[in-house]
Amino acid sequence: MTVLVNPTALSNHKARDFRMLIDGKWEAGAADPIERVAPSHGVVVSRFPTGSKTDAERAIAAARKAFDLGPWPRMTASERSAILLKAADLIAARAEELAFLDAIEAGKPITQVRGEIAGSVDIWRYAAALARDLHGESYNTLGDGTLGVVLREAIGVVSIITPWNFPFLIVGQKLPFALAAGCTTVVKPSELTSGSTLVLGEILQEAGIPEGVVNIVTGRGPEVGAVMTSHPDVDMVSFTGSTGVGKLTMSNAAQTLKKVSLELGGKNPQIAFPDADLDAFIDAAVFGAYFNAGECCNAGSRLILHKSIASDVVKRIAELSKAVKVGDPLDPSTQVGAIITPQHLEKISGYVAGARSSGARVAHGGETLDLGMGQFMAPTILEAVTPDMAVAREEVFGPVLSVLTFETTAEAIGTANSIDYGLSAGVWSRDFDTCLTVGRSVRAGTVWMNTFMDGASELPFGGYKQSGLGRELGRHAVEDYTETKTLNMHIGKRTSWWMPQTESRLGRS
Repeated sequence: MTVLVNPTALSNHKARDFRMLIDGKWEAGAADPIERVAPSHGVVVSRFPTGSKTDAERAIAAARKAFDLGPWPRMTASERSAILLKAADLIAARAEELAFLDAIEAGKPITQVRGEIAGSVDIWRYAAALARDLHGESYNTLGDGTLGVVLREAIGVVSIITPWNFPFLIVGQKLPFALAAGCTTVVKPSELTSGSTLVLGEILQEAGIPEGVVNIVTGRGPEVGAVMTSHPDVDMVSFTGSTGVGKLTMSNAAQTLKKVSLELGGKNPQIAFPDADLDAFIDAAVFGAYFNAGECCNAGSRLILHKSIASDVVKRIAELSKAVKVGDPLDPSTQVGAIITPQHLEKISGYVAGARSSGARVAHGGETLDLGMGQFMAPTILEAVTPDMAVAREEVFGPVLSVLTFETTAEAIGTANSIDYGLSAGVWSRDFDTCLTVGRSVRAGTVWMNTFMDGASELPFGGYKQSGLGRELGRHAVEDYTETKTLNMHIGKRTSWWMPQTESRLGRS
């Protein structure tokens, strides 16, 4: 089902001119601004400064000074927590503004983005709680003359680089935890979707973040991101994006041996057994494939179905897919919005064409949609897919579902593990033994059992293999932005290293 784009929906919207935040000041870039054209309506909706190498270096210098000399790392945990809680309240107060920006800049359905903003508020509040729970260890069992204390200290200056597919949610999975630990930061949002992150800068200033603690530099990777990942004054890099750029980020960071946290691509399987609750599974399969137009690292883009149910399940998924509403992101009934750029739409179509030429069959969709303006892709199901096809192994990042089959549990696990990614997976069976066997055998950071893409701030998120390094969210998220320091304290007179040897020599002379 399609929802035609309303050509007048943005007719009264004046393109918003943003500035970047460096050392507490809002600045315009020296070059012509980046103009963001709404992928759904084809009109300019935002203009962002084109940050330069010099801008990135100034932001890093500000963060370095704020960490080395400023108050933020030296505040009590309760003081930092209070500011993060105030920020959460201000995010909630400006939720509609933030949701609108993400919807028009990324082409995301407005109803979906409202849920993302609410989820981000919860993450900020959770991070505020963790700020007060961060602690070290003590060891008084090392003998009467020794006391050991292990401290957790903020790691320092953190570069945070975020993607275009979840502009506000993903910065919320990184920034509040770095701040809770006492770090200072330089943030680079995607040049396609910088608006909501820049509004977050305004919010943090109002909440009381000191100057230089949060710097936001907009621009492109080669000019800004490269500096942020290689500069010697940066202590850690937290990056979310493609696996290819993640490898480049890691290579840049290796020049100075920075700590790196990477959340990268996924090609996530949902494995369904004959005894599964098929009504629930089919709903989850459609949701997992088409949520955020498939532009989601967690997308359930591979179905691995038992052969005995495959034909019926594909027919039912295709039937339900017909009811998925594709179209205007500003229409509250829309479920699948626009594709981020014309170039990305072309890439998705290329994967579908390649699968067809390799022998896969289109069970539903398979074509681009003309909705009057913007760029849209029909929800697509490919069956008769084999594990060697590119569409079964590579991240399409679009609303394309590949269907594979299996006969034995071992075969299903083998197919799930046969690719380079390991971000998430789902297993569907009424048999707990089956779910647990698959859950423990699939190499993925998250395995959902009889559900898919559920989440909570308390649960860590990240991948195996080429899906990344490290974890976000969960109680250890703050610890990722710290270093441990051992204080080994000696009590009383120390046994001399030199004297016993001297006395031994004297005894032999």
